[in-house]
Amino acid sequence: MKREMKIQAGPVRAEAELNDTETAKAVWNALPIRASASIWGEEIFFEIPVRHPQELGQETVQAGDLGYWPPGRAFCVFFGPTPASRGDEIRPASPVTVIGHLRGDPKAFRHVRDGARVVLARREESREVE
Repeated sequence: MKREMKIQAGPVRAEAELNDTETAKAVWNALPIRASASIWGEEIFFEIPVRHPQELGQETVQAGDLGYWPPGRAFCVFFGPTPASRGDEIRPASPVTVIGHLRGDPKAFRHVRDGARVVLARREESREVE
């Protein structure tokens, strides 16, 4: 089963697909989620109501990856280097579980400001939560 979702973060609307990790399944089961964005370099993150242990932790990720950061119970959208990056790599504060990937251009998330309203929803439910 495809787990397709919509992300609205401030002025940005995007679609994404979650993968088959147990963490992604836990996030899917918690949708819809509303939060306020925090910015860390070219990453937005926010606490979500999911508590899950590290699964296949990655120290670096790709632009457009969606991650779950267990220490902060946070959903992360990566779109470029962070303060922890070396060179052009994208490095989270500590390892994350990659739970999915954005469709389209991840650089659109540069328009999201700290404190922006974020809504995560299953694609078929997105009209109900906007």
